Amino acid sequence: MSLQPNYLKDCLCLNVLAGSVQNAKACYEAAKGHVILGVLSKNYETDEAAITDMKKYAEATHNALSVGLGAGDPNQSAMVTRLSGVLQPQHVNQVFTGVGASREALGQNETIVNGLVSPTGRVGYVNIATGPLSSGAPKAEVPIETAIKLLQDMGCSSIKYFPMKGLAHKDEYVAVAKACAMFNFYLEPTGGIDLDNFEEIVKIALDAGVEKIIPHVYSSIIDSETGDTRPEDVATLYEIMEKLVG
Repeated sequence: MSLQPNYLKDCLCLNVLAGSVQNAKACYEAAKGHVILGVLSKNYETDEAAITDMKKYAEATHNALSVGLGAGDPNQSAMVTRLSGVLQPQHVNQVFTGVGASREALGQNETIVNGLVSPTGRVGYVNIATGPLSSGAPKAEVPIETAIKLLQDMGCSSIKYFPMKGLAHKDEYVAVAKACAMFNFYLEPTGGIDLDNFEEIVKIALDAGVEKIIPHVYSSIIDSETGDTRPEDVATLYEIMEKLVG
């Protein structure tokens, strides 16, 4: 199974949650392959159950699988690493302190591995204390440039900037985007992104010159009754992407 989907060739790719294998296929088709489908490790009681199920998602979407934590839960870090080593997905979500272990388990550099950092309320600074133990300690606020270099030391591909709360931290987000562009690092804006603010959030990163942008659009496009991501909303987001990048 190839590790090179269409989205790796482009500067912009969606990340949405898949409520089922069929939902994953529908969303993949709605975005014409420019999407990765998040499946949350937190939803499984055992590694075996997760691996068996996630393989079905990978097979249905040309391995456009994103192994997720579950609302950034640091306690899922070790499980994500174990699953990723077996599944070899296109994309892995990790807390800051879990990046190195996941990259080592993967044994290759093609899979995108992100590292979660959080807004601090200070422009130019991010909180890197997002691990199982560190998330319960006082915040570790460091310059965004330092955070990126630390992540690169660990084999990370991108910043997962969470929770953004939409545009509540706009000035901080702009600084993060500029730093990612400066150091050829990918950017994954996450939290509170919806059909209304998606274009502005993506445009900020594009204008900054970020090489690859993977916006996570989750709860705002999920049908509350079925738990599935609405393919029609994915199609709308893809249309916005096309307009922005041509």
